Amino acid sequence: MDDIEAIRKKKLRNLQQQQQQQQMFSQEDFEDVQQKEFEDQKKLILRAILTDDARERLGRIKAARPEMAENLENQLIMLAQSGRLKNKINDEQLRELLSKILPKKRDITIRKRGI
Repeated sequence: MDDIEAIRKKKLRNLQQQQQQQQMFSQEDFEDVQQKEFEDQKKLILRAILTDDARERLGRIKAARPEMAENLENQLIMLAQSGRLKNKINDEQLRELLSKILPKKRDITIRKRGI
């Protein structure tokens, strides 16, 4: 969990820098910079809490279903920030989380009536 504390301290420094930069940038430029920094912080946190295999799977999910990947990333980050993660999440654990998030598919069978 030391990684998370380091990330929090870095985030605080970034926020202080943002306040200084906000005076120099126009609102649009500031929002672009802020969005990029937010994405960078998400990547750092995910790198700290996911194994390489799990990160690869998340990347494939992001390519196929970006909205679901975003939801999953946010949930993982919230778990890490709340301190409920003890170890890195591996590929198997990520698949378990995905099975809980994905809606259950209904089986549809078509029966032909004999005429």
